[in-house]
Formats: sequence, structure tokens, C-alpha cells
Amino acid sequence: MTKSKNLNVYVGYDPKESIAWHVMAQSLIETSNQPIAIHPVSLKNYGRIFKRSIDNQQSNEFSFSRFLVPYLQNYSGIAVFMDCDMLLRSDISELFEIAEINSDKAVHVVKHDYSPKDKVKFLGKVQYAYPRKNWSSVVVWNCSHPANKKLDLEFVEKGTGAELHRFSWLKDEEIGELDLSWNWLVGEYQDKSPEQFVKNIHWTNGGPYFNEYAHVEFNEEWKMMETKMTRCDQLEPLLKRVR
Repeated sequence: MTKSKNLNVYVGYDPKESIAWHVMAQSLIETSNQPIAIHPVSLKNYGRIFKRSIDNQQSNEFSFSRFLVPYLQNYSGIAVFMDCDMLLRSDISELFEIAEINSDKAVHVVKHDYSPKDKVKFLGKVQYAYPRKNWSSVVVWNCSHPANKKLDLEFVEKGTGAELHRFSWLKDEEIGELDLSWNWLVGEYQDKSPEQFVKNIHWTNGGPYFNEYAHVEFNEEWKMMETKMTRCDQLEPLLKRVR
């Protein structure tokens, strides 16, 4: 595989929750021990190449543009896509190492098998249940894999939600599996305790930046990361310290 000097991470961006993107990016900066390039998957930036219309079933603007990652990488190397309503607690380089070791896989995902508890999620959006739901919210892409050549602009623009989010262009054996800790769906488990093993928190139903979800699990961690993201030291307090 062609290696980049940076670890390329694509994070979905939606102006309705831009704060989520910036805090998620901060968590990547805080936890990575290697150089990273963080790419916003923003329709505003993709307008010249991506013409797919937004439909009323999309809960965010990057529902389909996420599948452009292999194309954007020129079908080369490894890249990771992540939703913005997340918070990294572990080094993203681990995911790149998994893909390097298992280079026969076209993608690696957490293979969730669940039905959402809630019928409505953030901003009053309908919570749809479908096979392989949330598999596409964290994707470790082997962009060099021949099967991913199927993801050209035409297919990503015209393919159905089922074709794309269920990874229909791949054989089952080409889909590698990540541990649940890499895509922990807050509020969706009754028989599991997160404790300290969660590597990536995912507020799929609504993050703590929404008033209705202000007290959701892990909200304090998100607020602490938000504080780091908005930090700006000022001259006067610094001068007081040296006096």
C-alpha cells in the first residue's frame, strides 16, 4: 500500500452541529501520537464534484458523501472515516495498524446488530432501523483494495442507501471486524458496561451539545474536550503569574 506521511482521517461535517466536528477533531489531536490530516466531509467543499441531492431521510449532510473517501484518496493507501458525533479516547493509529495487518479486507467496521431503542433522535429526526445500521459510522478504508474501485462518483451519487450503507459492493469476507470499543453507541446497550474500555464514544441519538441531551452519558468528557478546543491563553493572566 502507498503510505502517506500523515494519517488521513475524514470526519463528517454538518453545519447544524458544527461544534461536534471541532470537538471531535480536538480529540483526534489530543490522542494521536503520529501526524494526522483531518478532512471535513462537507458538502459545501464538495459541490464541484458531488451532485447528489439531500433527501428527507438523511439525518445529516454526510450520509452519502462519506463513501467518497476511496475516490478522494485516489484509491490509494488507508484512511478512516468517522461521524462527527464522536469523541476519541484512544490513538487513531491503532486503526491504521489493523488495516495494514489485514490488507485483504476492503474495509473494517464495528458490525453492530441491534434495533435502536428510540424512534426519534436529535433535532426530531426519525430513527430508522435497517440491517447493518451504524456500520458506516466508523470505516477503516483500504482505499487500494480492488473492490473499492466500485465507489466512483457515479455510484456514490446514484446508489441507494441500502446499497451503500450495507456495503453491497463487497463480499462478506472482504469486510473486516473492529471491536465494539471503536464505535460505542451511547444508550443502546443494556447488557454491557462501558467502564474504561471504550476507545471511541458515539452519541448516535444526540450529543451533549444539544440541550435535550445535555446530561447524556459521557457528557462531562465531551465538555472537557470542548474546553480544550476553545482554549486561548490571554496576556494579562500570564503577566500576573510572573509578578
